[in-house]
Amino acid sequence: MRHLLKKLLPSVAVALTVTGSSLPIPARAQTYPIDCAILLCLSGGWPASVPCARARAEFIRRITPWPVEPPLQIWRCPMGASYENDRLQNNAGGIFDALYRTDSRRPLQSLLVDNLVPTDLALRLVQDRADIDISGPEFNFVRSIRVFDVRYARQHESGRDGDCNRSATVVLGTYGTQGDFSWQRSSITAMPEAHVGLERWGEHCPGIYHRSVFVDWRDYDGNYGFEQVNY
Repeated sequence: MRHLLKKLLPSVAVALTVTGSSLPIPARAQTYPIDCAILLCLSGGWPASVPCARARAEFIRRITPWPVEPPLQIWRCPMGASYENDRLQNNAGGIFDALYRTDSRRPLQSLLVDNLVPTDLALRLVQDRADIDISGPEFNFVRSIRVFDVRYARQHESGRDGDCNRSATVVLGTYGTQGDFSWQRSSITAMPEAHVGLERWGEHCPGIYHRSVFVDWRDYDGNYGFEQVNY
């Protein structure tokens, strides 16, 4: 875990400080911290804290239909963010250097609270994937996240000939090497054992109508976790 945190730049660590702060923070400044908080809290097994409770709530909200979103949007967490703006003077970068420094003697969120970051200073992020190399095994917890969207699953007996009619649409969302998220077709038989509601699928022909979104993951230490939202 220590090695993981060393790889994340100070801007990631700022997330927990900013998200958990009781000070007023401009809405624009909160675009990034929630996904940084999700990243860190997920890796640590969702430790008990106000910032991690908020991060987990957002993680689950994103898979609550509709639409179903990637629960972790790592491209919104500027782990290796750079800054650029042709209209700013050369010393403007000092604002970001101060903002992301790790000096514990000074509140990290104060620059955000005081609204000192120029409104036209934009972070340059990599589209739909992490902005640093996360291909190493210390980031396997990101790639362990799976989202099963059971959009439709129905099993019933035909009234005329007694045949069992089954139909289902299941899609699986997974993360790539650099945290990019994609959907692919899946099936009822691929559902994890922890999923509830389809245990009798294929067993004789009990009537079943089911829709749900199921997400599971393993934290940095390999501990298993999951959540299910029925709809």
